[in-house]
Amino acid sequence: MADERPDRLESSRRDYVKYGAAVGVGGLLAGCTSDAGSSSGPTDDDPETENETTEGDDGGATSAEESTEDTGYSVTMSPAGTVEFDAVPETAAVYSNHDADILVSLGQSDVISSLGFPENYSAQYYDELPGVSLDTGALTKLYDDGVDKEVFYELDSDVHHIDPVWMSGWSSFDESDFDEIESNIAPFFANYHSRTNIAPDSASDYQFYTIWELVDKYAQAYQVPERGAELKAVRDEMVADIRADLPPKSERPEVGVVWYDQKKESFWVYHLNEPGFQNAHTRPLRANDALSEFDSGPRSGWSDSALIDMEAMLDADPDVLLHFSDWQNPDGATEAFFALDEHPVGKELTAVENDRLYASGDAFQGPIINIFQIELTAKQIYPDLFGEPPEPGNTGGLGEMFDPQRVADIVNGEF
Repeated sequence: MADERPDRLESSRRDYVKYGAAVGVGGLLAGCTSDAGSSSGPTDDDPETENETTEGDDGGATSAEESTEDTGYSVTMSPAGTVEFDAVPETAAVYSNHDADILVSLGQSDVISSLGFPENYSAQYYDELPGVSLDTGALTKLYDDGVDKEVFYELDSDVHHIDPVWMSGWSSFDESDFDEIESNIAPFFANYHSRTNIAPDSASDYQFYTIWELVDKYAQAYQVPERGAELKAVRDEMVADIRADLPPKSERPEVGVVWYDQKKESFWVYHLNEPGFQNAHTRPLRANDALSEFDSGPRSGWSDSALIDMEAMLDADPDVLLHFSDWQNPDGATEAFFALDEHPVGKELTAVENDRLYASGDAFQGPIINIFQIELTAKQIYPDLFGEPPEPGNTGGLGEMFDPQRVADIVNGEF
């Protein structure tokens, strides 16, 4: 990690975006937040109840921003607590793809200055939306065999959309590093663990949100409150149309979500109906989980109980198999998954025999990616109802189940 640069600290201090005094980073890393509530969190299964949350100081609800003095405003979101803004941020350091998609969805693509891995971003979807884009080639890559603290000084952002509770779990950063960055550059404002609704034990008060609740928090921060609600309406209308056409539960396919480990000839199990925004494209479709009897990787801590061999998969025998989170960026594991017809046991799987193997959508999804991926997954699970899905990475076959121009207009503030 780069040496601290005291000669640059005071000059890069932000006067117009500052961290709320009630909660410091030490409290943040312990999960201490004034947006506290149940750690079970909401789901986005039902459009009409999606934004219901447990009660807390703001209930985790999507209330309007609070004014601070005459010109400022504040936004409360776990785990950051209350962050005070004197002006809308003009630059933002971003790590995770879901945060970037939230900003693009709110018409704020120009503020994004970084990503953890820009080359892995799912920008293909924006090609279907007139006037919407994100130039990932111009973004700073935050991860390079770790994250160097110096890069935050170089970016000199107005806000950091990075979750310290999450980042402290895998990086060399500790409480003092986050305190330094926050005091000398800008606050942290992000929520990563809503991806699975699982947070570290130390973060006992960590609050989970749906995609749309996160969108509302960001919309408050960037003072564009209507866009998230308009995008959610597009999503809700599409989901309602899909559900109106679904057969009875007993006639819906048995679907398994997995990641194939070629070396072990086994499958890591995910559950398509578990909470968290990583399942926000599978859960609303109400398919039957063929692997519900097995532990899932996220909730088992990746123990071997979530790893099942080919014979166990054959016993479960899903009608459809979705390969976890690699539709945009297929790799070697994906190739091996699609080659299961060459495996002596795998070739006997019903999903293999019927050519029902699909690469599934990105777990790190904001509003735009989610809308596209609900359509994609509906086509993968119910092709007889909604048409054949496109090949991995080919967005040209999407945008039939909602109006892409309407989405583009919302993003561009033309509604």
